[in-house]
Amino acid sequence: MEEGQENNSYIQNSGHSIRDLEEKQRMLKDRLILIGQNLIEIKEKTEKETLEIKKEIENIKQTLGRVKSFVETISSEFSSFARKEDLEILIKQAKMFQPLEFVKKSELEKLKNK
Repeated sequence: MEEGQENNSYIQNSGHSIRDLEEKQRMLKDRLILIGQNLIEIKEKTEKETLEIKKEIENIKQTLGRVKSFVETISSEFSSFARKEDLEILIKQAKMFQPLEFVKKSELEKLKNK
């Protein structure tokens, strides 16, 4: 009878061990599924962010191209602008030549007749 009890307890322990192993296997399976789902979500999010970054880079390239074109246009136009020294000379000449201070011939004659 003792041998029967030992066998019975061995079977019960084996049954418990099998159930424990099955539970651990189920938990590992659930964790693996969650990890897989998280991996898929992270991949999709990363792909979306990468696409947005590529679009931003393309926009930056276009903007940089426009800025470069603008700078080239401005630099080619600089040669047609007057230099500061040239403007100062023109200002001095304009101050020397003040047409409002000139007298008309008719005004001179009037002053002469008085």
